[in-house]
Amino acid sequence: MHSTKPGDARAALSLIVTLLLWASAFAGIRAGLQSYSPGALILLRFLVASLALALYALLTRMRLPAWRDLPGLLVLGLIGITGYHAGLTFGELTVNAGTASFLVASVPCFTALLALLVLRERLTLWGWLGIAISVAGVTIISLGGKEGLHFTPGALLVLLASLCESVYFIVQKRYMQRYSSSEMTAYTMWAGTLFMLPFAPALLHDWPQATPAATLAVVYLGLFPAAIAYGTWAFTLARLPASLATSFLNISPLLALAISWLWLHEAPTLLELLGGLIVIVGVLLVNTRGKFPTPGGEQRLSSTPETATTVATSTAESCRVGD
Repeated sequence: MHSTKPGDARAALSLIVTLLLWASAFAGIRAGLQSYSPGALILLRFLVASLALALYALLTRMRLPAWRDLPGLLVLGLIGITGYHAGLTFGELTVNAGTASFLVASVPCFTALLALLVLRERLTLWGWLGIAISVAGVTIISLGGKEGLHFTPGALLVLLASLCESVYFIVQKRYMQRYSSSEMTAYTMWAGTLFMLPFAPALLHDWPQATPAATLAVVYLGLFPAAIAYGTWAFTLARLPASLATSFLNISPLLALAISWLWLHEAPTLLELLGGLIVIVGVLLVNTRGKFPTPGGEQRLSSTPETATTVATSTAESCRVGD
């Protein structure tokens, strides 16, 4: 009989905390939208997250990025933070939390296609089949609103957010060779927050009349899924194989579904749930059998928090939550 090592238990606990925090972001966004406009919400959320990361940077004496990398890091922040969260948050005006999490789960499929085009990475027949299955699932979700079979505009915005996330994963690969995951998280989050500043008038308008519950939800989003969860995820990756840790990210949409039901009493329609499960099946095929083995062992992996799903082309953790 094997005993569980204390380090393994701590890593498992850290993984559970990370999954719960990232999955809760979808419901947190919906809760914040009850008083805040989408632009005001994302600005307040990432002001909180940026301040938290600034404190962490000071305490750990985090180095500043090289001047030559600033333009690229600004672009990464614009795409991966501002673009992703704007699409997700505006999309959640009409798409419930559980359904949004299923749509964001399609990120690995977008990333695999972009890696094929940009990095010349090859897909197996299983990979193509997984992408086709996920597209079918996304189509079902997009047509499966509560009013019956019709197109849900918010679903398109969430898909655009997922595309932004996938572009981020491809572009960040070159920078992950020079910067740690915590540095990339801080740099891109600060950059993304800068591009959100045009929403300051909306925040100044919404904040005085927002309910305490909505404001607490947004502050929670900034502190926990957008900042603290990256620390627990880094702790997890330092103690568990990346392939094992990231495999659990596939259950994030199911956790988001449960949290949104408990927090907001929201539930997807049967069509949305069916489409979501089909997306997960497709993503599992892409992640497990979709790529040809590469020399040098285990592939480098990345995840999206709000998004929080395995990505087959880059390293460590991304700088957002599923958001």
